[in-house]
Amino acid sequence: MAGGHPVILDTCALLWLAAGDKKLSRAALREINESPVVYVSAISGFEVAIKSHRGKLKLPLSATEWFEKVVEHHGLTVLPLALDVCMKAAELPPIHDDPCDRFIITTARLNDLRVVTADERFEKYGVAVLS
Repeated sequence: MAGGHPVILDTCALLWLAAGDKKLSRAALREINESPVVYVSAISGFEVAIKSHRGKLKLPLSATEWFEKVVEHHGLTVLPLALDVCMKAAELPPIHDDPCDRFIITTARLNDLRVVTADERFEKYGVAVLS
């Protein structure tokens, strides 16, 4: 990883990175590879686990094992859900109603991170987006 600006992956981008999915654009992949730090929110672990337990996501391992292996394999840094993130996420305007995405948006805002996401609504919160 070279220069670049730190980024955070939304949960879909994390799943695409882990699967080597073509939905992750070449530009986004290049930014991820050049970023000095690539973050993922702890809420993405929660979201992966919920989707897995509900049968909406098939994983080769338990959600916990899968998440830990993906984080290790891709050299990601997990950001915890700190109190300031939780409180400020509640204060965001109601553009986006998905609480998990609101935590990711707030984490990006508080830490000056660009978000790798295909969700256009993120930009409406003033965060830089890599799609």
